[in-house]
Amino acid sequence: MAEPRRRSAPATRAAILDAARARFGADGFDRVTIRDIAGEVGVDPAMVIRYYGTKDALFAEAAVFDLELPDLTGVAPEELADVLMPRFFAVWEGDAGFLSLLRAAATSEVAAAKMLEVFAGQVFPALSAAAVDRPAERAALVGTQVLGLALSRYVLRTPPLVAMSHDELRRWIGPVLMHYLTGDLPA
Repeated sequence: MAEPRRRSAPATRAAILDAARARFGADGFDRVTIRDIAGEVGVDPAMVIRYYGTKDALFAEAAVFDLELPDLTGVAPEELADVLMPRFFAVWEGDAGFLSLLRAAATSEVAAAKMLEVFAGQVFPALSAAAVDRPAERAALVGTQVLGLALSRYVLRTPPLVAMSHDELRRWIGPVLMHYLTGDLPA
């Protein structure tokens, strides 16, 4: 008789988190259940609850990610998009946690708070280094542009944006990012 396979608690916990990231990223917060995630991993839903407590808590942990934004100190204004956009594309296309957070932020207070946490802890400090003045306002305006692009291209899948290459998008968005960070303030 074969001996039953022993499960490692850390491995099971990590598998649950990986499955949650993938499912939340693909389907959004509202359409995913604890049972769905448990099924992906092959565990009882009670195990998910044991490790994470609630769906909100699991989502909050699944949505933790590091944008790894570059240091913009000394970057010439005309080069900002060349430095930032590749990093944004890498996050949007390679981190299911970010897309799940973006999808859920409009309807979940937990997701909205997490998105603001990412902005305050990662985006604002990075963009402040490039802002000529009023860094909070300038960083927030850049946020509207890049989040709008991410939502339109990766969630809504707006055909013209989906069809554009990274380079085309960078060329279109670059002047806007430069203006928001370094342009003259409106009169």
